[in-house]
Amino acid sequence: MTKKLLSTTPAHQRQRILAWLLTAPLTTYQARQELDVFHPSARVQELKQAGHNIITHWATVDTGKGEHRIAQYVLLSGGSHE
Repeated sequence: MTKKLLSTTPAHQRQRILAWLLTAPLTTYQARQELDVFHPSARVQELKQAGHNIITHWATVDTGKGEHRIAQYVLLSGGSHE
């Protein structure tokens, strides 16, 4: 059995997403694979509602099993939490 490493609460998922966005853009694919956030669009929307200035770009990526259109989130300056 594998050890549970990350909390799946929405608050902890938002923390992981925001920490990533402070250093680099984040795709929905990365959020699911690297951060264990399976509904990243909801967490990003919550961060936006909290005042973070996050924009969405659309990209197509090859996952090795096919091409998918995914969102890429970018944290901009000027949010209320800066």
